[in-house]
Amino acid sequence: MRVAVIGTGSAGRALADGFRRIGHDVVTGTRDPEETRGRPEWAEHGDSLVALADAGTGADLVVNATGGMVSLDALAEVDLVGKVLLDVANPLDFSAGFPPTLSVKDTDSLAEQIQRAHPEARVVKALNTVNGAVMVDPARLGAETTIFVAGDDEGARGVVRTLLGELGWSDVVEFTSLDAARGLEMWLPLWVRLMGTLGTADFNLKLIR
Repeated sequence: MRVAVIGTGSAGRALADGFRRIGHDVVTGTRDPEETRGRPEWAEHGDSLVALADAGTGADLVVNATGGMVSLDALAEVDLVGKVLLDVANPLDFSAGFPPTLSVKDTDSLAEQIQRAHPEARVVKALNTVNGAVMVDPARLGAETTIFVAGDDEGARGVVRTLLGELGWSDVVEFTSLDAARGLEMWLPLWVRLMGTLGTADFNLKLIR
């Protein structure tokens, strides 16, 4: 599968490497490929960097791994027509310092804003409740934990569930409406505080039912 990861931060790099590991053809979209290519962390995969306007070309799946406050602007430059869009971003607002607040919550979500801005795309929310390393290697936690999938389109959810299985996720809870992304994104204020208390970002929850 051709995967276009939008975003060059730690989560974007982890996802791009993880998708390559399981055999997918991956490009990473960035505003300035030459500038990004000059960063030390891109020394190994700099040849996979493309401009945002080119990232969606030929992609079967587009992944939004940008910072939530800039997601809409970045995705506005990407061809999303007919694409499954996996949104892993969170609308974290650091303007008042740490811990961050959420720029959207309760009655809306970043995922729904993206869907409204791109009605021709099929948006699925997943993987936003764990850090980048756990996203692509759930076994690193030493026990099975739970990941969530939310989206209006059954076929798009199926694409994402297959990808999650390839990454090693076996306990997947699926929501059949994208508005469930509101709850998934609102998990982040607690996640941030747990990270501070535990002293690590390598953790997740297990849903017992």
